[in-house]
Parts: sequence; structure tokens; C-alpha cells
Amino acid sequence: MTEFLESHRNYNPRLRLFYGLVVLMVVVLLGGLAYRQLISGAIYSQREEIQNLRRVLVPGPRGNIFDRNGELLVANRPRFAAVVYLAELRSEFRTEFAEIRRPFIEHDLSTEGLELPAKARAAVVQRYLDRINEILDRDETVDSRTLERHLHQRLILPYFLINDLAPEEYAKLLEQIPIDSPVQVYSSSVRHYPHGSAASHVLGYVGSTLEIPEEGVPGENLTTFNIRGSQGREGLENYFDDHIQGRTGGEIWVVDPGGFQHERVDRKKAEQGNDLVTSIDISLQKKIEAALGDYRGAAVALDPRTGEILAMATAPGYDLNDFSPALSNSAAQEINETSAWPNRAVQGLYPPGSTFKLVASMAGLRAGIITPQTTSYCRGSHFVAGRTFHCHSRAGHGEIDLVEALRVSCNVYFYEHGVNTGIENIAAEARRLGLHEKTGVELPSETGSALVGNPGWKERVHGTPWFPGDTANIAIGQGYIRTTPLQMAMLTAAFATGRDRIKPTLLLNGNRDAPVTARDVGVSPEHYQAILQGMIQAVETGTARNAGVPGVRIAGKTGTAQVPTREGRLHMAWFVGFAPVEDPAIAICVLVEGTHPDDNYGGGATAAPIARAAFEQFFAEREPERVAGGTR
Repeated sequence: MTEFLESHRNYNPRLRLFYGLVVLMVVVLLGGLAYRQLISGAIYSQREEIQNLRRVLVPGPRGNIFDRNGELLVANRPRFAAVVYLAELRSEFRTEFAEIRRPFIEHDLSTEGLELPAKARAAVVQRYLDRINEILDRDETVDSRTLERHLHQRLILPYFLINDLAPEEYAKLLEQIPIDSPVQVYSSSVRHYPHGSAASHVLGYVGSTLEIPEEGVPGENLTTFNIRGSQGREGLENYFDDHIQGRTGGEIWVVDPGGFQHERVDRKKAEQGNDLVTSIDISLQKKIEAALGDYRGAAVALDPRTGEILAMATAPGYDLNDFSPALSNSAAQEINETSAWPNRAVQGLYPPGSTFKLVASMAGLRAGIITPQTTSYCRGSHFVAGRTFHCHSRAGHGEIDLVEALRVSCNVYFYEHGVNTGIENIAAEARRLGLHEKTGVELPSETGSALVGNPGWKERVHGTPWFPGDTANIAIGQGYIRTTPLQMAMLTAAFATGRDRIKPTLLLNGNRDAPVTARDVGVSPEHYQAILQGMIQAVETGTARNAGVPGVRIAGKTGTAQVPTREGRLHMAWFVGFAPVEDPAIAICVLVEGTHPDDNYGGGATAAPIARAAFEQFFAEREPERVAGGTR
């Protein structure tokens, strides 16, 4: 009995394996549950979130644009539209579909290819649109294809029934549409230009886009829908688009399995973009545009001390409000027909005519070929390598020096001494003054195709040698030379201050941090005074008399260039100048472009009066700066 009791044990070693297997199974089970709950659960939760949540991006309003005096140039106006939220029409869609399908079922007819669901939806939406038509006395219809595209691609967004309601239409709808109606008045903002066509090429315009910034808006992993925003297409609207662009807001919505809105769970409010303060003086801008009138051309006025552009006009222009909210086909056709698209101040390339004689004078003086006392005898023409080159005065000017040659704009003087100076010296001077390259103004469309020809260029492009006659032509601003009005304005500003080139800017205080160079314009004081006196006398008694303003000493130079075309030679009329001579505060360039051989345009008769209007406006606003006499 004792032996039996001693042999009995409470624990059987053979059960160890069984217990171990049970424990292992429990561990595996718990691990699986933990994986499902802690790891896979997060993945499934994220998938569910992506399936059930939608993000809607809302563009912020663009910043305002002001002139140098705080006058509003570009703003935003509210844009109202009648929209319908399709999520609220689902039951009506089903009811209408059943009604449309019933006759087919009753007569056992096939509905294949009839797109009955789409017809049902269009019929429902049309009923709501008919109610709007009744209120507004319109006759709008639903485009079923647009509706279906919206239903399948942008269901969460409102469907637009009527866009850009007139103020009185907006008021009527607010008054007569019930608050709980699926039709609502939707508000957004579009650009507004208080001054219409003024400074149109400088300010530029915007276009519609779905590519709006989304930094800082939560839900970047969600399916996203963008409400259309705007993007700068031309002018300052384009160049400073990132600065002006509003900061995007957004909403996150829970949607049902059909993709319809259910509940908004998050929102970030859109914010207006930064304002922009320009250097433009809108009063001066309007005065110059009025003076240009029906001419085709451009004018630039700037402060030569800072490079700030006070006015940049191009004619013809266009009303910027025609672009808001969208440019119509008829408005676009009119712009095409009037050739109003290009900004001629920075895109137009023209031979500068006799205004280039300022450059030829500096080249000859710097090269030591001429002095202020150097003379020529003008008989009305001059022979260069056996070829006759005419002066604009066929009777001739007689014996003249540099000052007189500039006063009366004698071609013979510059034919003779231009050839002696040589093309390399003239071309080098033009390049030193920046006539071969962009000015760097804050506009996206400035041309980089300005031309300062020389023998190497002509051989490379035309495969022919350079002749003395080519030099004679360039000396008076004809032939292989093309510049923009802005380039000539900057050349005039450089000469006005006697300093090296300054970068032009369309921003108030745009060059505040730019280093001011002390380098002079490149000629000695004696030579500078000779050119200056020629320009002063041109305004007082010479070719630029029509630019004169009583009480203000103005230095100026006219020019008339000719451009050969199939129809004949077209005249380009120029004026460049600055005032007051004693302390220049404004520099101006005017270009009027002939459009027909019969246009008998001339720098003194056509361009100078436009400059006078600008000077008058400028000094009328700045009476203390009017100076009646004195010398530089």
C-alpha cells in the first residue's frame, strides 16, 4: 500500500507538451488580435477615411493693386451664381426615373441605350431652372452632358445653373427662392478694374484655373475637388501672381456611399492675398493715354532718379473688365482686329530714328572723333561710298556744329561724323547704354530681341559684308537698329541724371535696396553740356517746340524713322526728353507707329504734343517743381 502511494504523482510530465501547445496557440491568437486591432485597424481606418471623406479646396481672393498715391487700380468684386446641390435631389431623381421608365415596363419595351437615368436627372434640374427663368425672365436650359460630367466627376461641388448674375437678378433670387431650396445663390470673387482700360497692358488680367495652392490645408491624402480660382496671365497680375494670389482654404466632408455630401467635419477659411503698391500715377497714365488717342503707339514716363515708372501706356488698349469673369469671343475678336494685344512699350521693336543721334553724339565724343565745335556743311544731302543720303531739309542747314545739329536734327552732320566714328564705336556705345538687352522691368513679356547691328552680326545673319552706308543709316537711327520705347526711356533717364543706368521698376520704392552707382553717363562735363544744350534748344526753338511747357525748362529730342513694308514706307514718330533741366524729375519717351504709308507722322508734329500733355499733367500736380530758368 505504501509502495502504491509512493508511486502516485499529482503532475504528469507528458502533459508538458500539451500545455506548451495551448500557450503557443493563445500567444498566436493574442498576437493576431493585436495586429488586427493596432496595425491593420489603423490601415482599415485610413482606407475607410479615404473612402468616406472628401476635401474641397476654396481659393482665396487675390490681393488689391494700388497706384503710388493709394488709388485703387485692381480689386475684387462679388460674383453671384445660381447653383443647385445635387445631393438634395436624389429622391426626386429616383421618382422621376420611375415615372419615365413606367411606360416602358408596362409595354414591355427595352430601355437599352436610352439613358433614362440621365434624362430623369436633367428633367429634375430643368424644373428648378425653369423656376429661376420665371423669376429672372430668362430662357436657360440644362446641358445634360455637362450635368452628367459634373455628377460623375465633381458631385460634391455645387452645379452652376446661371453664372455671373446681375445685381438686380441676385436681389430677386434672394427674395423669392426659399431658404431650404436646393437652389441657392453662390458667392465668389472675380477681378474688378475701376479704371477700365487705363494701364491695361501694365496691370494685366487673370484667367480661370483649377491649379490653386493647397499648402496648409489638411487632408492632402483625401480625394480632393478644387473650386476654380484665378491665375495671372499678363502684366503685373502674372509677374506677381505668387504675391497677389489668395491663400487657399478648404473643407472636409463625410460623403455617403453614393458620393453625396453628408456632413462637414473640418474647415480652413480662405484668406485674401497680399496687396501690391505700384509706382504708377494713374492720373498721369490717363492723361498720356488720352493724348495718344486713336494713334497706335506707346509712351513711358518715369522718375529718372529712382527708375520708378510713373506711366506706361500702349495704344490701342482694351477694357480689363471684359476679362472678368471671362473674355467673350466678340471681345477677343475686337482686340485681335485692333492689334491691341501687345504691350508696345516693352514688346514693340522700332528703329529709333533721330533720337539715336544722342547715342551717336556720345560715341563720337568719347572716341575723340568730334568735339562740340566740330562742324559740317549741310547742303541737303551727303555722299557715302558713292551713294546719296538725304537730309530731312532738302534745302540744307548750312554750316552747323553739334549743338545746332541736335537742335535742327540735321542728318548730314551725323552721316558724315557717324561714318568717321565707325560702327564699332557706335554699337559699343549703344550696348553700354543698354539698347541691346532687356531692361529687367517687372513684366513677363518684355522682348529680348532688341537689335544693335554690327559687321559680325550682319555677316552671320545676312551673309553679306558691312558697308559704310550701313553705318550712316545707324548714325541717324535707321537700318540695323531696333529698340523698345522703354529702352529709349531708360536711355533718356540715364542722360537726364548724368549717371549710369538704373533698373526700371513698376513698384513704389522698388529700387530702394538697389545700390546707387556714382558712375557718370560716360562723357566729360563739356561734352555733356553740348548735348544738353542741343536738346534744350530743340525744345525752345527747334524740332521739339511742340513739347514745350511754359515755366518749365525741358530738354528733348525728336525722331522720325521709316520702316519699309509691302504697302509702302511707314513712319515712326519719336520724342524723348526730361524736365526740369535743373533737377530732372521726369523722363519721357513717346512712340507713334504709322499704320499706313499715307500717315505723315513726324516726331515734332505727332509725338512731341503727346509729351507736352504728359509734362503739363506732371507739373500741374507738382507746382513747386516748376522752374522757369537756371542752368544745370
